[in-house]
Amino acid sequence: MPIRPLLPALLLLTATTVQHVTAQDGPERRRRHYDGNARPYYRGPVRLTLGAGAGLYSGDLTSGLGEQFVGPSLSAGVLYKVRPHWLVGGEASYIQLGAKDQLPERNLAFRGRNGAAVAFLRFEPLRDEGAYADPRRPAALVKPYLKAGAGFLIYSPKAYNGTMRPDDNTAFLGSERNDYPATALVAPIGAGITLRLTSQLNASIEGTYSFTTTDQLDDISPASGRSTSSRNDGYGQLELKLEYAPWRR
Repeated sequence: MPIRPLLPALLLLTATTVQHVTAQDGPERRRRHYDGNARPYYRGPVRLTLGAGAGLYSGDLTSGLGEQFVGPSLSAGVLYKVRPHWLVGGEASYIQLGAKDQLPERNLAFRGRNGAAVAFLRFEPLRDEGAYADPRRPAALVKPYLKAGAGFLIYSPKAYNGTMRPDDNTAFLGSERNDYPATALVAPIGAGITLRLTSQLNASIEGTYSFTTTDQLDDISPASGRSTSSRNDGYGQLELKLEYAPWRR
């Protein structure tokens, strides 16, 4: 699967962060930091994330929902608070995309299986007293957030003629290039809402759209004459996520 080459980097990031955090024995040994109002806070904790949802495509064939062959979107990653309102993270994802042509006369469709690895910055605009070392109120139960990042994508599409999802009898067209799975840069932006379930466990719903540096996410571009548009393709992810802090003090 395309996501396999991404896992070693994610595991290394997780192991390095965990080693840093667990090297401290208790809260009394944690270093205090201070915000612009001289309020103390601790960095962390490390949160492990796991998400599942749907992948959506935008490109030469369509940008609408009516032509989508919605596929699964799965993700796993880490989050770490660096100061109140701000978190950094890393994530590996598997996204299956597909769609039929919005122009019936072309009669094109595709299926793509993709893996992505990204690093991102997350901003939580509302104040959360739970982020401080001297909380004055209970921790926030609901927190909206924005995120933006950058990374790379491994993509492997197959185009065909038809209006239905492919099956074992589908005759795929010849590939536009001979080096699939290929790689591209990717820049995701998104928003979400987090619900605090316990001191260690959060649930969130998140939507992101990822810009890419390729016009062949669907194997349909001017390179083979299948399309006259040279605009790069993109994709969206809508996921329900769990965020777990196993070493939270």
